[in-house]
Amino acid sequence: MTPSPAMIDSFAARCIGGGAALMLLGVALGAFGAHGLQDLVTPRQLESYRTGVTYQQLHALGLVLLGLVAQATSPTPLLRWSARLVVAGIVFFCGSIYAMTAGAPRWFGAVAPVGGLSFMAAWALLAWHALVAARRR
Repeated sequence: MTPSPAMIDSFAARCIGGGAALMLLGVALGAFGAHGLQDLVTPRQLESYRTGVTYQQLHALGLVLLGLVAQATSPTPLLRWSARLVVAGIVFFCGSIYAMTAGAPRWFGAVAPVGGLSFMAAWALLAWHALVAARRR
């Protein structure tokens, strides 16, 4: 079943809007880390926090990219799952880093690899979508 143009616009808009909102949050968290955390956490914690912010920002842009790809091709299940996995990666990977910086127990760090795997799966699904779309042309 081919999605209607309204579905394409809706999915693409959600990806682009969600990615932009996550980027806005990433910039705010980055500024907080640069100006508010330096005297509150160890240099190692601050470096970890910065890693979380960097990954959040990169994957927020990835979510925007997914929206643009959906608009240019079509929002296949591969793209929909890729978008879900990007968001899950941000929540689990970046969220666990932020939580640990805020004082969560060390075992909370075991959540981060789930987010990392989510990121990898999201990019793999985007690649798969691209290969399928290329074969159709």
